[in-house]
Amino acid sequence: MAQGAKRAVGQVGAVIVLAVAVAAFLSVTAARHGFFDLQVYRGALVFWAHDGGHLYDYLRPATQYGFTYPPFAALVMLPMAYLSWHGAIVVSVAAGVVTGAVLIWWLLDPVSRRAGWTHWFAFAVALCLAAAFEPMRETINFGQVNTLLLFLVAVDLLRLLPGGSRWAGIGIGLATAIKLTPGIFIVYLLVTRRWRAAVTATGAATGATVLAAALFPDASREFWTTALWNTGRVGELAFISNQSLRGVVARLDPQHPSTLAWLVLVAATVALWAWRSRAAASAGDEAAGLALTGAVMCLVSPVTWVHHLVWLLPGFLLLVDNGMAAPPRSRRRRVLLVAVTVGYGFLISRIVWAWEWDFAGVDGFLFSNTYVWISLALLAFLPVRRPAPPVGPADSPVEPAGVAQLDQPERRTPAGHR
Repeated sequence: MAQGAKRAVGQVGAVIVLAVAVAAFLSVTAARHGFFDLQVYRGALVFWAHDGGHLYDYLRPATQYGFTYPPFAALVMLPMAYLSWHGAIVVSVAAGVVTGAVLIWWLLDPVSRRAGWTHWFAFAVALCLAAAFEPMRETINFGQVNTLLLFLVAVDLLRLLPGGSRWAGIGIGLATAIKLTPGIFIVYLLVTRRWRAAVTATGAATGATVLAAALFPDASREFWTTALWNTGRVGELAFISNQSLRGVVARLDPQHPSTLAWLVLVAATVALWAWRSRAAASAGDEAAGLALTGAVMCLVSPVTWVHHLVWLLPGFLLLVDNGMAAPPRSRRRRVLLVAVTVGYGFLISRIVWAWEWDFAGVDGFLFSNTYVWISLALLAFLPVRRPAPPVGPADSPVEPAGVAQLDQPERRTPAGHR
């Protein structure tokens, strides 16, 4: 058998073994939520479209959970009201897997090219590892929309904005109209002075919201005046799944969480994010901008359930990218690859749930907020491309951003961002 054929057979075998190992791991550790959130979405839409009820009056039986997204999200999800329950599950899982897989491909392909990895093999390994990643598996098990929103934002930051497209910002705008929290990416565009993209994003969000208001005036009025402000529909702030700064403060004193302490932490975190985001933008590192803004969104949002932490996935992939870009056997490579391994290990472990019922004491403070510390570490220490000197005629040409990179930690700056 030829050497290439032997290698292919070995890689196929390795992927099969890894897939079986991940499946076994998930069978033991993964929580089974029965597509709980999808039940809420579809139940509210059926109640609204077929039973004559008001969208935001619906509560899933025996719970306080109802539809909490803007009316434009209801418009996007409305076809689910005409699908069977199992049909809705198929659409939800397929959308989550496909959008997550495309994002992983976009971020992993440059690493594979530079490191000389077999593309399909690296992609298959990454998909298996992503399946074990707690935020990803929770997103799928709940029937959540996180990967769809992340995909829409990534279209802008990884594809349209680096290419100078006049449509850059439309994905961020649509994501914001579906769920308000991605609106922080509009702030990112403003902070980094991409005025045209910020206007496009704002226009897309406004247009989608106005369209929904024109089609569903009663639902729009109820959302913006009542449902948006009803925090009881979301859940308890101190619940262990709330891995945001607000959750940290709430777990210190569940009965009387300090709003002032939370706001001080948010202000400091946003200041750090603005500084790092500007550095990423000035270096032309839009992928780092995506990762940094995803991390700060998880930190400053009042409620960040574990499944929302799928926004940390770009940061983990970029740690691998920067680690492999460092010189072989260098300290930088070791530190970055160890960091991503440790962080990934925590985020497949469900470690925070060991303190679900008792998060008092030093151990409770440290370990019940483990995912918050990881988000903070990514925000503070995720490497950013360093600007390179302008390339003169005698120098080698700049390779396209996102296709090939230097072996050194410094990566060339795309021509449009010098």
